[in-house]
Amino acid sequence: MTTYCKKLIEVTLPLDAINAAAAREKSIRHGHPSTLHLWWARRPLAACRAVLFAQMVDDPSEHPELWDTEELQQAERERLFGLIEELVQWENINNTELLAKANAEMRRWVMELPAVLDPFAGGGAIPLSAQQLGLEAHASDLNPVAVLINKAMIEIPPKWAGQPPLSEQQTLDHWPGATGLAADVRHYGEWMRAEAYKRIGHLYPKAKLSAGLEATVIAWLWARTVTCPNPACRAEMPLVSSFWLSKKKNRRAWIEAEVDRGLDPPQIRFRVQGDSGGRKHPGTAPDPPKVARGAKFRCLACGNVAPDGHIKAEGVAGRMGAQLLAIVAEGDRRRVYLAPTREHERVVLDARPKWKPDNDLIGKCRDQLPLYGMDTFADLFTSRQLVALTTFSDLVGEARQRVIADAQMAGFDAVSAQEYADAVATYLALSVSRAANRMSTICFWDTQGEKVQQVFARQALPMTWDFIEGNLFCNSTGSWLNNLQYVCANLERLPGSVVQGVAVQRNAVMPWTGQSCLISTDPPYYDNIGYADLSDFFYVWLRRSLGHIYPELFATLLVPKAEELVATPYRFD
Repeated sequence: MTTYCKKLIEVTLPLDAINAAAAREKSIRHGHPSTLHLWWARRPLAACRAVLFAQMVDDPSEHPELWDTEELQQAERERLFGLIEELVQWENINNTELLAKANAEMRRWVMELPAVLDPFAGGGAIPLSAQQLGLEAHASDLNPVAVLINKAMIEIPPKWAGQPPLSEQQTLDHWPGATGLAADVRHYGEWMRAEAYKRIGHLYPKAKLSAGLEATVIAWLWARTVTCPNPACRAEMPLVSSFWLSKKKNRRAWIEAEVDRGLDPPQIRFRVQGDSGGRKHPGTAPDPPKVARGAKFRCLACGNVAPDGHIKAEGVAGRMGAQLLAIVAEGDRRRVYLAPTREHERVVLDARPKWKPDNDLIGKCRDQLPLYGMDTFADLFTSRQLVALTTFSDLVGEARQRVIADAQMAGFDAVSAQEYADAVATYLALSVSRAANRMSTICFWDTQGEKVQQVFARQALPMTWDFIEGNLFCNSTGSWLNNLQYVCANLERLPGSVVQGVAVQRNAVMPWTGQSCLISTDPPYYDNIGYADLSDFFYVWLRRSLGHIYPELFATLLVPKAEELVATPYRFD
């Protein structure tokens, strides 16, 4: 009979140190696993490492033969606290000496360390933390997007730990962890960008500056439009929520509208103003035409207000259009804001996507958008964005074939070459999925940071009136190289552990038939986040890129929902 010993987590923890490290993690972006791919409500790695460690080690009070007084027991706890306080620091995520010390401490009380199972793995913080501590990690989730994220963090990297890249001359003798794999992902990702530019670069023209100079466009700012309901006007009225472009001190820029009433109907055009142009702005942008909460906008041509019902009816009838407000280009260490041109408006009309995700929006994704005629995922993208994302999705498969050929030339057998190519393709597809998060008409322009903001600035798909369309071929936030770099930086920072991890799609109510595991999990959130509904946004692109590599994982048209453990009245009545 085994005598149960109370664990440290049941008695006390250095909560202040854990909380401080967990809070600090939120500000760490480059190389942090949370930036591999978006997942909602990720748990801090610091808290996961601390909890797992404290679940394994005995509390000193259980061993009076070693510490026979309360003072000695408390001193031992303080020693363990010191170790935990080192473990939770971000800088120590790959500190092999410290992690080995923690592993030895756990083995002091548990001779055969158990595998760890997280049945609601989500963003993978708990399985990854277990692997960092030298524990075999098992991650399962009903959601295929979550499963893929976990495969990318705990399952794929250990398989190729220490593997030198195919794409670089072997100038290094040692490729720790997944750094070799990361080098190949970067190499083939850069090939994808070059190949994509050959095919669709004409859809991304440069901006013309003064003196015949040109600049790479970072983004195009658009406004949705409807016809003014005033029969005496009938102008194509832009639905703009803000005229600001930049609110940075001494670099403020904004949009001003001009109405040509000599035409029938009147036409509204836009120009860019700024502090640098000699005119000092009073401090606030001109009043936007949005006059009330909801979809009520004032026509810039006649001043009449288009009611909410009219705007919804125009959208549902398919008559909602878009007008270019401004162009954002790369300047000399600053953004350059330019007035729209017909050339840049027309180029979008030339985009003809050969495929689009015409799956219906479901559940949490339907809060607002269908009221304005946006019923499918394809409706969330411009035609140029659809062309770009489908082009990069297709190139994932082409890059995979190149990896297979290069691996076989390097001496891989046929099976290993395919497995390695599948690994590289997985991270390239995650880069495409990341790009979709900043390549949608839900994205908006950040006037403080002067950058493209993501679709999921919050846990919903809201209606965005003036939206930003980023350029995948620039070097700024949201570009292809930017998204690729985030993925590669994660791979380089993942632990070099050879302890294998496994990620599978599984309903948590099914009996666990694997080995005996310690279960550590963060349970579902009742009705707070519609994980399945929202992750469809990514699933439609990942399925296109990886459906042939993971046929069972992407067997359904959308993410499975019937078995999701959440409270959603629209689904379960």
